[in-house]
Amino acid sequence: MCFDISYNYENLELIDEYFPDIGIDPGFYFDPDVSIHVMALGYKRYPIVIKEGEKYKLKNFEWSIISEYMDTPDKIKKQRPMMANARSEKIIDDKKSYWHRIRKKRCLIPVTGIYEHREIKGWKNKVPYHVSLKDRKLFCIPGLYHYNEKLPDPETGELKGMFTLITRAANPVMRNIHNGGDNPFRMPLFLPKELEFKWLKPDLSDDEIRNILDYEMPAENLEYHTVFGLRGKAERPDGKKKNEAYEYQSLPPLGNDDGSLQSSLF
Repeated sequence: MCFDISYNYENLELIDEYFPDIGIDPGFYFDPDVSIHVMALGYKRYPIVIKEGEKYKLKNFEWSIISEYMDTPDKIKKQRPMMANARSEKIIDDKKSYWHRIRKKRCLIPVTGIYEHREIKGWKNKVPYHVSLKDRKLFCIPGLYHYNEKLPDPETGELKGMFTLITRAANPVMRNIHNGGDNPFRMPLFLPKELEFKWLKPDLSDDEIRNILDYEMPAENLEYHTVFGLRGKAERPDGKKKNEAYEYQSLPPLGNDDGSLQSSLF
């Protein structure tokens, strides 16, 4: 699963450069203090890109989809957390999957990096990592989006846009970082830029979609470093930003998760 992403810039200039002449929805807003670490299960709005006709549009959509079959508050509370990520393997080949039904509603999620957590034996807490792509100040993770007609915005009456982020089986580096939890050995679907833009073409066949979903970013194209705990209440002692490197004493190298003999800061 991928539940933590980052856009680490004070403005949207990088997105403007990435998508020339992009249109922006009226009332669009952006908070750089929040965007440096966005959690899926906070259900906050985040800038995503879709294509309307021949034009790219930047929209504020909520992360994690509420489908029509989630028709009671209890169902939404129980099932929405599972809708923050879509497994790439289900989008084309699983005809019964919800993701197959909305496969034509494709979007891109602009990020400067993502966060993932590593388990180490004997350590009380997981160790968070910031992961990005080499030589890419900005990149986009493919996703799917949905408007739920049963849930208009209570203030404006407009339909509320929601999105999910696509994951796939992890490459060797990400297998060693995302090595535990309920859905280990997964990573976001990282793509080269040309495939990101192809993802938004409206006339893609299922075979073309499958070819994009099957792409595995080479491990050597990733940059990664440990960061201070993301989800706890403790303040970062060095005062640096959430995405900046933080050194853990006696951290075992990736691939060596038997940390029982290692001392830890936890």
